[in-house]
Amino acid sequence: MAIERIVDTSGHAEDDDERLIEVTLRPGSFSEYVGQERLKKNLQLAIAAAKKRGEPLDHILLYGPPGLGKTTMAAVIANEMGANIRITAGPAIERAGDLASILTNLQDGDILFIDEIHRLSRTVEEVLYAAMEDYKLDIMIGKGPAARSVRLDLPKFTVIGATTRTGALAAPLRDRFGHLYRLEFYTPDEIGRIIARASKILNTPIDEKAAALLSTRARLTPRVANRLLKRVRDYADVNGDGIIDAPTATKALALLEIDELGLDSGDRNLLANMIENYGANPVGLTTIAALTGDEASTIEDFYEPYLLQIGFIERTPRGRRVTHKAYKHMGKTPPSDTAEK
Repeated sequence: MAIERIVDTSGHAEDDDERLIEVTLRPGSFSEYVGQERLKKNLQLAIAAAKKRGEPLDHILLYGPPGLGKTTMAAVIANEMGANIRITAGPAIERAGDLASILTNLQDGDILFIDEIHRLSRTVEEVLYAAMEDYKLDIMIGKGPAARSVRLDLPKFTVIGATTRTGALAAPLRDRFGHLYRLEFYTPDEIGRIIARASKILNTPIDEKAAALLSTRARLTPRVANRLLKRVRDYADVNGDGIIDAPTATKALALLEIDELGLDSGDRNLLANMIENYGANPVGLTTIAALTGDEASTIEDFYEPYLLQIGFIERTPRGRRVTHKAYKHMGKTPPSDTAEK
């Protein structure tokens, strides 16, 4: 079942105009990219070394929860390398021929960014193995007894893969990446700086208190922060003078049903169902999905990461369990075995 949430981190833009805005808000260099300091230092070193040797970057795998800037980071890497970037996604490469078409159109030093790389089919992965390791492409010409294999040379290119599920990535493919980096959740201060930068690009004045307020509701995720800023901007344009101050932001967030920790009605519904039906007892992922009406993958990809990050649910060998902090936030009395000592 499709979900439409203000705090959705999946990156499905609402329309062409919003997709255009998303692109304009993306930083183009490491100096503009807020947060992920450890990752940036490692990448800057790798890029400097590659430039010094006159070689392309080794293949890079970026992983972590959705909305943290994997696609943006890939574009920044391409800009810093002075390379062209070709962007595609795992589900879009359905056959080995699709991948062959992409690879044969690359030039030396180009970067191929594959989002959701864990969703590549096994047939496509097998073609990608040799392409990444040996820069060779094996293709079959003809059919039946007359069929023969031809090996083509490929340019020296770099694959940047992005995934929210490293465990779903085949080990042979994962092993072909020379750099593996996890993107971490941002701090409220970093989110505040991202909001301030985005407001300037959008020509939307916002005061410090309002920016700080939005930063606490953005789920530590830049994509959510930018989306909240645009929705609050809409409210300020219609119900005010276009300037976002703390009272305006508070009213807009109340209308959007985003609470002080960034939880929306979907998050609260999930927690309420777990508390009312199972209390302190662990509950399985498929059961939670049945309770909420969402798919198990939706729970795992879009609800769980942030709820785990803020300590509202925990994973146990028997399933997910609501914590004392979540009970307190939901205004419920926790059972004795979840109470803080």
